[in-house]
Amino acid sequence: MRYDVIIIGAGLGGLECAALLAGAGRSVLLLERGARIGGCLQSYRREGFSFDTGFHYVGGLGEGESLRAAFGCLGLLDLPWHRMDTAFDRVLIGDRSFAFNQGFDAFADGFEREFPAEREAIRRYAALLRQVGQRQWGGLDPSAAEESFSADLLATGAWDYLTRNFRDPLLINALSATSLKMELRKESLPLFTLAHGNSGFIESAWRLAGDGSLIAQRLAERIRERGGTIRCRSAVTELVERGGRLVAARCADGEEYEGDLFVSDVHPALTCGWVRRSERMRPVYRHRLQRLANTFGMFTVSLLLKPGATRYFNWNQYVYRRADVWDFYQKDAPVGGVLVSCRVPTDGSGYARQIDLLTPMPWTRCADWGDTSVGRRGEAYEAMKRRVADECVALAERFLPGLSGMVERRYTSTPLTYRDYTATPEGSAYGARKDYREPLTTVLSPRTPIPNLLLTGQNLMLHGVHGVTMTALLTCAEALGRAYIWNLLKGGNE
Repeated sequence: MRYDVIIIGAGLGGLECAALLAGAGRSVLLLERGARIGGCLQSYRREGFSFDTGFHYVGGLGEGESLRAAFGCLGLLDLPWHRMDTAFDRVLIGDRSFAFNQGFDAFADGFEREFPAEREAIRRYAALLRQVGQRQWGGLDPSAAEESFSADLLATGAWDYLTRNFRDPLLINALSATSLKMELRKESLPLFTLAHGNSGFIESAWRLAGDGSLIAQRLAERIRERGGTIRCRSAVTELVERGGRLVAARCADGEEYEGDLFVSDVHPALTCGWVRRSERMRPVYRHRLQRLANTFGMFTVSLLLKPGATRYFNWNQYVYRRADVWDFYQKDAPVGGVLVSCRVPTDGSGYARQIDLLTPMPWTRCADWGDTSVGRRGEAYEAMKRRVADECVALAERFLPGLSGMVERRYTSTPLTYRDYTATPEGSAYGARKDYREPLTTVLSPRTPIPNLLLTGQNLMLHGVHGVTMTALLTCAEALGRAYIWNLLKGGNE
């Protein structure tokens, strides 16, 4: 059978593109190398509990907010979303506490109380964050003139912006402290990434009463309801080009699928490697993608707590030893920063049973085991995981005293785990590194030199649930037209 669209990779971006294109009447085939769909939305089960791998919270789902329309047209709004506290992100740096409040005015008010001398700069920053959310879909409006707002932010360094606008180093650290959900790197992080990565959450912040696989399952249902096909254990090994266009995807099991349009939710360098002979894809383009640096990975400690050990807390807690938020993960020292995230209890007890601890882990920390596979990495690797997990728990105890004694079971994962289960190079948590000094070469377009090959996913403009959803819509606009996606968004916000 020939398909209108073949999509490679069933991570969030691939699933969203498949749902949108199937909804537009296209015949869609989604190919996934693994046994399960979802990418970093996958969950795993231990002791009868499901644990998330990469999903913890999402922003902008309130009425008229930045992600609501997109989730509306994807059929995701009726999942069991649970709104977090007004102070949804709380920060402990040394012995100083700060809160990120929902609502841009409330966000600014909270920081003004702590840093009254910086009031005007805080207000300007809050206004910038609000503007990012309001203008994020402007590129899809077919009647809008081309604007430079996003391009300007992509070409501005986040660290440079913060140090130019704020005088107090502690305030800079506090404003950056919840950005463990991106790679804080002074030399490269664009202001656009920092602003977008915080804006939606400040609009409103939500957890799922359940695991992230609920999102993947709902999208899969939507794809199948609209006639789409999903095949797992179908690892693409070659994209066949004839006459300057792709004509088929070949898989490791010997199957070959013909299509008119191909969309890859896989790292662009890997995608290029599948196109072995091409009239269109020049060496300079391939070299550019192969040179892309990857963001760091994450080390995760998933804790199963003893029943009744501690009450559920409806916020995320960020804990840092000292005010070195932008640098701590690069130091050869015990873990210096950790995110503490609590799973919404579904048993009605009000007590937490599951807590995740996350801290950045550069690839260099686990590269020694890069040639190993799951379950065969050796005792030195297991010892490293135990040591880092102990450090994470010890640091989290500054917020939750006695945490180590509450633990019934604990499970750990490293960038190697992510690499082996999601095929993400170097287990990168946020895809290819965007660099404000080179926005034209590190911020990728969905288009490629091959006219019927499009890209999607976190390696393009933005990462995270919000960013990948934006990218999926931009990718589908290349196939369906901006007007179609724009009208879909307008309907999804009603």
